[in-house]
Amino acid sequence: MNALIEENRSHPHLAALLAAYHLANQEAKGSPVADAAALPGAYRRETEDPAAAFAADTVLLATPAGADAPAGCVVLKAARDGAAPEVKRLWVAPGARRRGLARALVTEALRRARDAGAPLVRLTVWDRLPGPLALYRELGFRVVPSWDARPGLLCLEKPLADRIGMLAPRDVRAHAAGGLADLLVDAVDDGASVGFLAPLDPARAADWWTSAARETARGVREVWAAHGPDGALTGVVTLVRTTTPNGRHRGEVARLLVHRSARGRGLGRRLLAAAEAHAAATGLTLLVLDTRTGSPAERLYRGAGWTAAGTIPEYASDPAGTPRATTLYYKRLG
Repeated sequence: MNALIEENRSHPHLAALLAAYHLANQEAKGSPVADAAALPGAYRRETEDPAAAFAADTVLLATPAGADAPAGCVVLKAARDGAAPEVKRLWVAPGARRRGLARALVTEALRRARDAGAPLVRLTVWDRLPGPLALYRELGFRVVPSWDARPGLLCLEKPLADRIGMLAPRDVRAHAAGGLADLLVDAVDDGASVGFLAPLDPARAADWWTSAARETARGVREVWAAHGPDGALTGVVTLVRTTTPNGRHRGEVARLLVHRSARGRGLGRRLLAAAEAHAAATGLTLLVLDTRTGSPAERLYRGAGWTAAGTIPEYASDPAGTPRATTLYYKRLG
């Protein structure tokens, strides 16, 4: 549905929404109270001064299309003491239900948590509430071991950050014709100069990764991949080790790819950092790479402490076949 989602912990209608939430919750727990003034102290304070009660948190309100006041709210509690941010106080007025407001509120809370760099979001829900539990499951939350021992209370989490790990040779082979090929095709389609002309045949991309798997098995190339919360590959980077006796202190970063759908959340920087950390831990003292001059990748490398060594004109063609300049970069480790 169309709804206005806004952040405002001082909205004049927020207190009433929170009061309705707590009154309904008290009744569901078998401890009904007459009005907001009779709520337990902590809950009463939320209804009396939401801005103070949630001063460190994100409060979102949902106003249905055509309405002049919000009909739903949710609170994204800020991460504290190492715990993940938590979705709390999800409420939609009975007359505005079954119109997608709850989904819109939680989806926006998840987006904000992800943009803030949270690796996951958690929440609790009573097992006697099948509707909210079904919604949370549809949004990707899964039941996890409890951090709250109250009987009947389920604890759920949803991962937000892409998980980065090194791929074994068999894993590179397994993903060669799937996610890894898709990443390479997506990069070429987007104009990246990664050794191929457009359009890149997915079969040819898969062949390249199959070859990379053989290099991985020989210890020449190492591959790190990022898996999104749904398990799909969202990015990759490889580290090629120099095999000559006088260059074994050196490695080359190559094929740093982030799918267009996963950009804007620091994944390229995290992949690069993973490769750099492993290189340093395994004795490499110098890394090199090259990238098309003027490309967005240059900002990433400069921001990560890489130094430009020089530019070579017309070094490689872009996917359209036009020769472009390339800038060489290096970074000392340790």
